[in-house]
Amino acid sequence: MHPSSLPVSKRITLLVRALNGAEKTNQALATCADGDAMVDILLGASAKLGLGLTRRDLSETPPIRDWIWFKNNQPLITIGK
Repeated sequence: MHPSSLPVSKRITLLVRALNGAEKTNQALATCADGDAMVDILLGASAKLGLGLTRRDLSETPPIRDWIWFKNNQPLITIGK
């Protein structure tokens, strides 16, 4: 089965797993100016993996949706430093 034929939530899970340990991609995500820049990087990663995710998929599906929100907004509270 081709990954792009899986449901969006499964494809997001595959993307998140692929990002685990991907130092260059994680560094690029951490230094993005905003959520739109994060989505651009994630779209590239999705394309390399053949997942066929769209900007909308990434923006609406947890946990990536939440990562984008936190990149664009200040958290309500922070714990620790």
